[in-house]
Amino acid sequence: MKRRSAIPLLIFQLCFVVTLFGANEKPGITKSLFGDINGIKIFEYTLKNTSGMQVKVISYGASITDIITPAKDGRMESVVLGFDSLSGYTGRQNALMGAVVGRVANRITNGKFTIDGKEYTLTANIHGGKNGFDRRIWKVEELNGKEPALKMTYFSKDGEEGFPGNLSVSILYTLTNNNELKIDYQATTDKTTHVNFTNHSYFNLSGGRDATVLNTELNILSDQYLEANKNNIPTGEVINVKGTEMDFSSPRKIGHDYDLTYVLRNQSGKLALAATVYEPISGRILKAYTTEPGLVFYVGNHLNPGVIGRGQKPSIKNAAFCLETQHYPDAANQPSFPSTVLKQGQVFKSQTIYAFSVKKK
Repeated sequence: MKRRSAIPLLIFQLCFVVTLFGANEKPGITKSLFGDINGIKIFEYTLKNTSGMQVKVISYGASITDIITPAKDGRMESVVLGFDSLSGYTGRQNALMGAVVGRVANRITNGKFTIDGKEYTLTANIHGGKNGFDRRIWKVEELNGKEPALKMTYFSKDGEEGFPGNLSVSILYTLTNNNELKIDYQATTDKTTHVNFTNHSYFNLSGGRDATVLNTELNILSDQYLEANKNNIPTGEVINVKGTEMDFSSPRKIGHDYDLTYVLRNQSGKLALAATVYEPISGRILKAYTTEPGLVFYVGNHLNPGVIGRGQKPSIKNAAFCLETQHYPDAANQPSFPSTVLKQGQVFKSQTIYAFSVKKK
């Protein structure tokens, strides 16, 4: 009787492993209609790298709608909160889900600041006004290459939301083959203004296997945070974290609510590691790198069942965390803080990288 070769079985097993872990896939960008706003079509763009990781972005708010990465068992799962349809992003319950925040992220005292003796009043004291960058439609250019990227641009007119100056903004989202999402911000103005951009993605690295992120481990490369008043606006005082519940200078579980700004050790303006996050169920690790001096750490304290997320699943408190790399809140009114002023002829540049990996054991 002729013995059957083991080679076909070996080939099948190798193909299974390659499929499971998404190796050697062709990187690229796909585009699909996501909805429309007053007749303007809103598209969702899916970036995919060679290992099968995906990042999805829509032209409304330049919002990251999904990030899909492997767990330690090879399963590809979503690690950010999002909505099924455009109505979720345009609705009142959207808490800046995955959006770009600007012209100035976070809070400004009384929604006012003064430049060269002139006072400017904004439409709101937080996140760029009532209709900030998160509620604007962005132009999109697809950059197909070895590492897929999207260049998103927006022209913010002089006086928009109360800010001075015509501001030209570009954001470059790049998905590397090392499972990194790079976000490069750039802006120019024709009149002195303030700028402070961030991304407001809500992360749950368990892929939903843990309903909250309280058991997730966090390490922030910071020894200080900004004291804030009851309205969460910095007082100007910088507090040492040592001996407080705000201390993440060594890894520990998140544990409970947070919404505060950390003063990062790196104040050079050069790219450096800001935080490392580890989720034990999935084995996922997230490392955040930034050129920014501050990190706002927020644990979804105000998420509630009224926010209906992906898969029509109601949200719950502490379901996700945000790592918002940025300049300090209210820098427009705090001379001791790193400046957010941008003048004509200057080019604002900032980079943040979210790097994903897994711990096998």
